[in-house]
Amino acid sequence: MIVTRFAPSPTGYLHIGGLRTALYSYLYARKNGGKFLLRIEDTDLKRNSEDAVRAIHEAFAWCGLDYDGEVEYQSKRFEIYKKYIAALLERGLAYRCYMSKDELDALRAEQEARGERARYDGRYRDFTGTPPAGIEPVIRIKAPLSGEIKFNDGIKGEIKFNAADILDDFIIARSDGTPTYNFVVVVDDALMGVTDVIRGDDHLSNTPKQIVLYQALGFSVPKFYHVAMINGEDGKKLSKRHSATDVMEYKAMGYLPEALLNFLVRLGWSHGDDEIFSLSDMVRLFDPAHISKSASTYNTSKLEWLNAHYIKTLPYKRLAAACDELGFSFEGVPNKELLLDILRERSKTLLDMIASAKSIVNAPNSYDEKAVNKFINDEALALLAKFKVALESASDAASAQEFEELTNEFLSQSEKKLKDLAQPLRIAMTGTSVSPGIFEVMQVIGKNEVINRINKLIKG
Repeated sequence: MIVTRFAPSPTGYLHIGGLRTALYSYLYARKNGGKFLLRIEDTDLKRNSEDAVRAIHEAFAWCGLDYDGEVEYQSKRFEIYKKYIAALLERGLAYRCYMSKDELDALRAEQEARGERARYDGRYRDFTGTPPAGIEPVIRIKAPLSGEIKFNDGIKGEIKFNAADILDDFIIARSDGTPTYNFVVVVDDALMGVTDVIRGDDHLSNTPKQIVLYQALGFSVPKFYHVAMINGEDGKKLSKRHSATDVMEYKAMGYLPEALLNFLVRLGWSHGDDEIFSLSDMVRLFDPAHISKSASTYNTSKLEWLNAHYIKTLPYKRLAAACDELGFSFEGVPNKELLLDILRERSKTLLDMIASAKSIVNAPNSYDEKAVNKFINDEALALLAKFKVALESASDAASAQEFEELTNEFLSQSEKKLKDLAQPLRIAMTGTSVSPGIFEVMQVIGKNEVINRINKLIKG
């Protein structure tokens, strides 16, 4: 069975690069009828944030990514790690190192002066003497001193490391007894039955160390897939200056999770020339063999295009619920489904939709100055006054088509064109010269409200 995991550190909010990794791991497990696990790597007790943990759960819930079983927290597993460290010590595969920080700093300075790579020199690897007083030892693994460490990466192909070049006897437990990142990751992945590890290629340098630990502990080595990073449009690593990076910021900015997941899955993975993927499509089609080896480029225009697509196509209830989560409810709004339909055609984000909805549902308290200067004059106000009278004959529940027919008849009798009336009427109804079609707006707010808003503009 395929078992994947996502293992974020709660020292900061979940970023979109992390969400993409989680998505790929989720899709691969679901595609193969396997398990997708969530583990919180909270061993850095000083930097952990409860808000960050909460944001991880919120992001998963918002995006609809479910996981199997209970969430594992590394901070609750220290006794497990101690047991495995003790086993390595007992078997002579790890050892206590009493080198002080000053000694290590001096060694590194000497190595750098000689133009060598800074590394631990193994002086306590086979130590049998009396330990120096006053030094709490770290625990180091006995890493191979020669040979190759190689594995077949599911994205990058075969990767080889020269052990002598990249490894020294790295630390697996600090002097206070707390285990290090690479050690706890190996123990957890093995005990949780993880078979496939999909992660960013910033972890590639950790992989040979982890392979050493898997072998020392007698665990099976999982299949690794190292995903290339996401760059900004300037070619540099994605950061705050390019766009939002925290997942929940995208919700606040009016993006739909369907659009964000579709956007992220295509940042590095493809299926022919297809662009639109529902979550069920992704599960059905995903294959990590189709993940690109090259870095992908963040494109705001593409995200907006996808968001506009989902705004246009998702069911009314889904969009209404998403707007409600952002503080605007369509419940109680007259002709709410019609309003949403006329707004969805011109909105890139839910915030666009909400702003437009408010400008239609709520009578304007002020009017766009540029629009008034351009379109409102005595002649326009006189035409609006006449049109108001003509509206009295309309049904209280007139449709957009009926309002259009009434308007055309009025204009014909007045020997005027639609351009003479449309913008003054739009400003009266919404306060601006930009809105959905005037007849649809009239249907949404109703005849009496149209008359009230015309009166308000005329009276100034």
